Amino acid sequence: MEFVPNHAPLVVLAFLLTGFVGFVGTVLLVGALFARRWEWARKIVVALVALTCLYGITLLAASLASSEKTLRAGEKKYFCEIDCHLAYSVTSVQTAKTLGSGERQATAAGMFYVVTLQTYFDEKTTSATRGNGLLYPNLRMVRMVDEQGQWIPASLEGTKALGAQAAKMVPLEQPLRPGDSYETTLVFDLPPGTQNPRLWLTDPELVNRVLIGHESSYFHKKVYFGLETGKVVAGSR
Repeated sequence: MEFVPNHAPLVVLAFLLTGFVGFVGTVLLVGALFARRWEWARKIVVALVALTCLYGITLLAASLASSEKTLRAGEKKYFCEIDCHLAYSVTSVQTAKTLGSGERQATAAGMFYVVTLQTYFDEKTTSATRGNGLLYPNLRMVRMVDEQGQWIPASLEGTKALGAQAAKMVPLEQPLRPGDSYETTLVFDLPPGTQNPRLWLTDPELVNRVLIGHESSYFHKKVYFGLETGKVVAGSR
């Protein structure tokens, strides 16, 4: 299993504390300028620059020290939701040249990959005060990536071709309670000759770009899901 980011409470605390200190410092700087206390203003500027550099260096160091990982079928990728974690795993991968039938039939430009992704609210990761209330997951972004690093978005045409199965699909933003899980079917049309495709699921909020150790931060390596075609994982929770 992999956590995004590792040591999430400490990562969030470092970000919030840095932001708070930076805000207080800025207020003091404005006050010093209005009061024409130039020496105090200079010291505050030096302190703010030092704080920014320290955070930036730590952010960059964590990214450069990271390593790329590929999870096998059934292995979980955890995302922090502050007081709990959601786990995602690939439970099934199927391939097909065509999907659907009749008017709904769709033919892939290369090959359709039909991936089943399980979302699981791991009740063992909740805080002591959280309770049993619904969790509304953060926004998720999912793409396929090939051996050359080319990104491939989900295929709307392939998804529509699933017909009744598509109508029953649970969106990744579906709320859930501790211990709940559901599965989402994703369809991708991979170009001919695509080698070693992998799935990347992440939360695309811009703030993640500046969270220490987050896979979406600058220069940080990613955690992917490997795709073993024909593989079905039973009871992956």
